Amino acid sequence: RLQESRERLSVCSKLCYAVGGAPYQITGCALGFFLQIYLLDVAQVDAFYASIILFVGRVWDAITDPMVGFFISKTSWTRFGRLMPWIMFSTPFAIISYFLIWFVPDISTGQVMWYLVFYCAFQTLVTCFHVPYSALTMFISREQSERDSATAYRMTVEVLGTVLGTAIQGQIVGKVDTPCVGSPFFFGLTNSSVAMEELNMTHDTGSLTDTRNAYMIAAGVIGGLYVLCALILVLGVRERRESCELQSDEPVSFFQGLKLVMNHGPYIKLIAGFLFTSLAFMLLEGNFALFCTYTLGFRNEFQNILLAIMLSATLTIPFWQWFLTRFGKKRAVYVGISSAIPFLIAVVVLDSNLFVTYVVAVAAGISVAAAFLLPWSMLPDVIDDFKLQHPSSHGHEAIFFSFYVFFTKFTAGVSLGISTLSLDFAGYQTRGCSQPGQVNLTLKMLVSAVPVGLILLSLLLFKLYPIDEEKRSKNKKALQDLREESNSSSESDNTELASIV
Repeated sequence: RLQESRERLSVCSKLCYAVGGAPYQITGCALGFFLQIYLLDVAQVDAFYASIILFVGRVWDAITDPMVGFFISKTSWTRFGRLMPWIMFSTPFAIISYFLIWFVPDISTGQVMWYLVFYCAFQTLVTCFHVPYSALTMFISREQSERDSATAYRMTVEVLGTVLGTAIQGQIVGKVDTPCVGSPFFFGLTNSSVAMEELNMTHDTGSLTDTRNAYMIAAGVIGGLYVLCALILVLGVRERRESCELQSDEPVSFFQGLKLVMNHGPYIKLIAGFLFTSLAFMLLEGNFALFCTYTLGFRNEFQNILLAIMLSATLTIPFWQWFLTRFGKKRAVYVGISSAIPFLIAVVVLDSNLFVTYVVAVAAGISVAAAFLLPWSMLPDVIDDFKLQHPSSHGHEAIFFSFYVFFTKFTAGVSLGISTLSLDFAGYQTRGCSQPGQVNLTLKMLVSAVPVGLILLSLLLFKLYPIDEEKRSKNKKALQDLREESNSSSESDNTELASIV
């Protein structure tokens, strides 16, 4: 009981820890919802090259996760900890590169390279923040219940971060009327590219100045929040070295640890299930702004619809935390993630209606909350199970977290690149007031049919996940016994040394 009281975290510590998750979600949400439409309609990058930027940026983001995990595992402990220095030093450079993503350079050539370089640079720097922050879960307490509680705080703030990202980016940009170009088919021209070129001569880039300025203002506000959250995390959370150590002081090498991690069955089954779940929601996130603008016809309302989804998700995080505590995490997965299916179908089957769309958005947000909370709540259980099977091997928390993020980001990059390329093949018209029927059909597939199929596949994979509530309780007791045995052994060694002296 005394040991448990020492491991308890104050509400202030949990809140400071939770605030650290906001920068990744604020920037990620702004990029996820708005970067595609920004590249296509504001920066006026060709859809083919936009797909390359999004694909390469996401894949590079995925590759940097295990790289950062490797370097973290080689990092020595300092007076600030092993993880905190990464968070502190990456923050200022991340802010600069993030701002430059939303800047349209006044250059005739090299624009694609500009966005590719700064998008990849930002993804690298934000990875240097988020991977150590994710691994910090295992270094704030040894108590499973305290880590679960801190994770719930974190998920609430992270979903709130998505609300902030959506609100700041959406409301600032949404106040500016972005000019569109009428369909070239109305002009009786057979060559659509010639038609678009002639139309753009009458709608020069000067008409986009206000829109571009709005994107930069939003980037500046989000950058300020990034710095503020990083400061709160660094000043308010103490990284505890002893929280993850059991017996051995000699860590296994990175590649040996990687082999052990990848051979751990529960970990592979967990990431396989959430791989397809995250794919479904990332496809929805990446294409939803275009879907609302063109397919549903809500050009001036899409930012408010996105905000409704994120607000609903934020408010229901405490419900899912109660649900998983009361009924178990596996059951929460089945109920929470599957609840999105009827709403994803309804949004494309029903006629375009603003009220119905808001109802569907609020309902879908409930499922988004479950998808946010559950992966990060279940991953520490897998790490505890790994520790019991390999009690002398420690220091692999960054590997667990970084490779989980790697798989989800890599496949998300492939899917997002393919989806943007699909729009190009369907005949997407840059800055068009409307789109051809093939584009609208493609958008319906990307936000409904494909995500539903991925969610159903993920639910089948979760059936194979072996850590239920009974297994979690056994692991918790076994870990406590192992730590008590390690502590008693250390105390007996000290007593023996004292008697010799």
